[in-house]
Amino acid sequence: MSNLITITGFHEARETFRQKHLRQGLYDAGEVIMSDVIVNLHGEQHRDRRRLENRLYTRETFREYEEELFPPIIEATMAPHLAAGRAELVSLAHQLMMNLAAYTAGVDRPLGTAAETEHLYSYLKIFIDGATLEHYVGDKVAKRAEVAAALESFDEEFLAPSIARRRALLADVDAGSLEESALPRDVLTVLLRNTDKLLLEHETIRREIAFYLLAGAHTSATAFVRVLHNVLEWLATHPQDRSRIRSDPRFVQRCMHETVRLQPSSPIAARWATEDITLSTGRTIAQGDRVVIDLLEVNRDPEVFGESAQDFDPNRGVPEGIAPYGLSFGLGMHACIGQDLAAGVAHRGEGASELQLLGLVPLAVQYLFDHGCQRDLLDPPEMDPSTTRPYFGRYPVVFAGS
Repeated sequence: MSNLITITGFHEARETFRQKHLRQGLYDAGEVIMSDVIVNLHGEQHRDRRRLENRLYTRETFREYEEELFPPIIEATMAPHLAAGRAELVSLAHQLMMNLAAYTAGVDRPLGTAAETEHLYSYLKIFIDGATLEHYVGDKVAKRAEVAAALESFDEEFLAPSIARRRALLADVDAGSLEESALPRDVLTVLLRNTDKLLLEHETIRREIAFYLLAGAHTSATAFVRVLHNVLEWLATHPQDRSRIRSDPRFVQRCMHETVRLQPSSPIAARWATEDITLSTGRTIAQGDRVVIDLLEVNRDPEVFGESAQDFDPNRGVPEGIAPYGLSFGLGMHACIGQDLAAGVAHRGEGASELQLLGLVPLAVQYLFDHGCQRDLLDPPEMDPSTTRPYFGRYPVVFAGS
């Protein structure tokens, strides 16, 4: 009979993440959309797919996204909301991040209209429910069927045309009429280029692309809303920092890192032991045990983050070798593949690499503050009642201008 083992200390959690005999255990209830996507693979299957997809997730590519791709996406997505002078931030954040996630996943947007964005967003919301089904408070059987049906419709409307366009481009490359460098730089193209090598069936590709769409959009959008909320709370008691939001991008990035430390996308990480393991602390984990890493506790370890570890403090210093966002992005084989894209690369002062990334979430947060983003005092934010996870359901804001 398996045991449940909970890890709450930072250093023990870091060692646990690096154990190769612990497989993913967080999405067992979400198999309809998550069963064979990269985050759920283990061993050689995970290694082979990760090696291929890692080629896309380089810092040079991320800098191209940050400097060239994302700014016009922000402006186009924000334009109607700025004109209206207000927005509902949860919906806005998901649409904004989804537009980028669609690009990196390989979901074509032939129309590029607001209506098309809203339609794709309707699929995204269902996929999110499917991935986090364990935390869904409604009828799980009905929701699972809804997710399966949405996957079929998404495939017909968006994925199949995207695949057809890429197969035609790949045929041109093979025929010598198109340079390899002209191919789209996205996950779908990588998978289609290596279908035989990875032995991928169409249903697996469909789930993988849906996963990249929901993961890229949902985690970043959730962080985006939380960062903006935490900054507004901070400024209420530290008004002297208001100018820093506009003038110091690294301060905004530190707000992002501190938010993710305190409020990780998932409050836990979960693993199943495939072999017996003994940690350096002496803790033993038997084959078949379920290991839960309590990220809310781990990231508040006062031994690492100080006596004020429970507090939001963008001026917090951390010891050398410790990420300012704690272990929220994981470590080891299942470390988040897009963490540098979302959160940037922490600035380490003089002598740091010339390739500095602010991160797409801090970039978007700063854009909103550049346009006078404030909480709508007549319409307070509300939490999402459909899940046990601490998500905002609505977050109305107004724009006072730059």
